[in-house]
Amino acid sequence: MTIETITGAVNGLNGTLTIPGDKSISHRAVLFASIARGTSRIRGFLKGEDCLSTIRCMKQLGVHIEEEQDEITVEGKGLKGLSEPVEVLYAGNSGTTVRLLSGILAGMDFHSVLTGDASICRRPMSRVTGPLKQMGARIDGRDEGNLTPLSIRGGGLRGIHYSSPVASAQVKSAVLLAGLYARGQTNVTEPFVSRDHTERMLKAFGAEVNADPENRRVTVEGGAHLEGRNIQVPGDISSAAFFIAAALMTPGSDLVLKNVGMNPTRSGIIDVVRDMGGDLEISRLREENGEPVADLRVKYSKLHGTEIGGEMIPRLIDEIPVLSVLAAQAEGKTVIRDAAELKVKETNRIDTMVSQLVSLGADAKATEDGMVIHGGSVLSGGAVSSFHDHRVGMSLGLCGLVSKEPVTVRDAEACEVSYPGFFEELRRIKS
Repeated sequence: MTIETITGAVNGLNGTLTIPGDKSISHRAVLFASIARGTSRIRGFLKGEDCLSTIRCMKQLGVHIEEEQDEITVEGKGLKGLSEPVEVLYAGNSGTTVRLLSGILAGMDFHSVLTGDASICRRPMSRVTGPLKQMGARIDGRDEGNLTPLSIRGGGLRGIHYSSPVASAQVKSAVLLAGLYARGQTNVTEPFVSRDHTERMLKAFGAEVNADPENRRVTVEGGAHLEGRNIQVPGDISSAAFFIAAALMTPGSDLVLKNVGMNPTRSGIIDVVRDMGGDLEISRLREENGEPVADLRVKYSKLHGTEIGGEMIPRLIDEIPVLSVLAAQAEGKTVIRDAAELKVKETNRIDTMVSQLVSLGADAKATEDGMVIHGGSVLSGGAVSSFHDHRVGMSLGLCGLVSKEPVTVRDAEACEVSYPGFFEELRRIKS
């Protein structure tokens, strides 16, 4: 067990940070490059535990991948070129690996078994396996295919029109990836538009994808041939969110974050912190490999409470833990609703964040689909736990910047999943 202790920043957080590569895009880059023809080179790849799980699984499927200091090289096998794995595919703690890879394996004419760690084995998979079964894949697992390990016999898929009950990029991506192998056309409709990295990157690799945001629908044509390409992964806005929040709530802060991905389906946190009165400046907005990228300058601000729900939730679902910390430091009440999805993440992030914040002196209450936080309480400090959830651990660590006493985070090694060296970086920018 790793323990990290964070103390107050006397003069705020100052300096410049380059945020690690986007986790969602890193996963997709390796997956899509593996089923493309030819060589792909990926720069800015996030070498966190989750993304390394994706590399490990693709190697088990016969893909040659070289990992260098600044670049990942993938020798693609083509759409149907993967090999039947000799051993069980192990995804570690990565739900993205399990769900997206399930879509690819559903198109393969062989048998595979896919599992993960104890946390993954508790997370629901029927939202993905259900539509894949509709397409013709034979999938079994615990709880009738709702829980891993999953046994997948793929091939012979047919396109479907799938109306997803949840706005989930993982569900959408799994179905679209299976659609590459299916006869005819496959489309997915969502209640709200979820992050669209899959659509953008599949187009870049040469797939025929049509996105219709107005009707919340994405369509892919079966039988596409993907071609290898070079990819620059932008900084992860979900990782940048921790430093955005830290600078906004720590007096004396003036922080610059470089090369942050600004995909509009992911940038809800920018809108929310501005609505709360945050001083956040966007500069050098540009496009790289189909993804918008910018630099951010964030200064300490006196914040006020807000309401977050509806269509905003899919745009910041991963940022709600750190937003709850920010809300505890804002004046007035913050209400977060329509976020029941947080109950089936690495932990139940609603109950976990509320219980840990309350233990530090915050005024917070869990609701059925979110939380209510009355800001302005002075945090006392003390010991908290990440509960082996990387976003919970990093969010709680920020409390030490503004609490009367230090905050100690137990099981802090979980943070390596998405932000290797997070606590070292946080200490570096403390004045």
